[in-house]
Amino acid sequence: MQIDLIQEARRQAEICNACRYCEGYCSVFPAMHAGRAFSDGDITQLANLCHNCRGCYYACQFTAPHEFDLNLPQALAEVRRDSWESFAWPQPLARRFHSHGGAIAAALVLGFALLFWLVRSFGGDGEGFYAALSHSAMVAIFLPAFVVPLISLFVGLRRYWTHVEGARLRLSDFKAAFAKIAKMKDLAAGHEQGCNFEQEDKFSHARRYAHQAVMYGFLLCFASTSVGTLMHYVLDMQAPYPLFTLPKVLGVSGGILLTAGCGWMAALKLKSDKNLGDTKASGGEFGFILLLGFVGFSGMILYVLGSTALMPALLALHLGSVLTFFLLTPFTKMAHGFFRTAALLRDAQKIPN
Repeated sequence: MQIDLIQEARRQAEICNACRYCEGYCSVFPAMHAGRAFSDGDITQLANLCHNCRGCYYACQFTAPHEFDLNLPQALAEVRRDSWESFAWPQPLARRFHSHGGAIAAALVLGFALLFWLVRSFGGDGEGFYAALSHSAMVAIFLPAFVVPLISLFVGLRRYWTHVEGARLRLSDFKAAFAKIAKMKDLAAGHEQGCNFEQEDKFSHARRYAHQAVMYGFLLCFASTSVGTLMHYVLDMQAPYPLFTLPKVLGVSGGILLTAGCGWMAALKLKSDKNLGDTKASGGEFGFILLLGFVGFSGMILYVLGSTALMPALLALHLGSVLTFFLLTPFTKMAHGFFRTAALLRDAQKIPN
């Protein structure tokens, strides 16, 4: 990890720890105030607890032009991105995406779409989408694309857990962490009015709600795929499925939430102050948001036009975006969901049973 980023974040954390004005803002400050000295692992843990709500910055009396020049949201954002890059496996892919995310995602989507279009020439083995691309071909492509990123994430999270000196997990740790995740509590900056991400010193729940739409939309889409897999292999119910079946209901509702949430997040990000985040990773963050949003959007378009002559081309484009998303998951900002969960689990371990 980059020592200069750690040292600057440590300097700011020590000043914040002495001030303690922001004590109730989010999970960062109770964790920060629990000690007086910060190891590299402590700083990394604080950085991954931070949700970049920016409430502490607008409340701080030591920001520029004060000589302390505090900008804790940016300092922690830089350490956070550096931690994802340092713990990722293989590491060079993570560093490349965060600086050139949009171009990499677009190139891979188009490249994989062309690949699916070429595979289509071998013919299908069923109805609906399987008439354009066989079920066996989809499994042969997507099974490795799902398993390999999971292995990569496991390696990265294991490195993180060792670095922050995580202990054996308890059931209470999971309950505490997932309760915060479900409500996106730390995106409220400790206030009932919300956080300060896109409106500076004005409070708003917009970013919190946009994140919830993306998270629950993604989970619904994943549930749709999982249910469809069980119906196919266990119940011998072959796709395509009618509208009022569980895979379709979950998938359509998830696709709408995912598309709307990503569009909302992109709009909020355009309104936010870039200098309160990691400026080096802004391209990667936008690339990830647009990629995830396109996965949902292309899926919805495919659903609407799936019975037309456009279906094969739309299917290739949608599957290209899905394959790109899976393969890049450990190296894009999608990894933040896993690392932030790990940070909340580590934080929960400090709560006595």
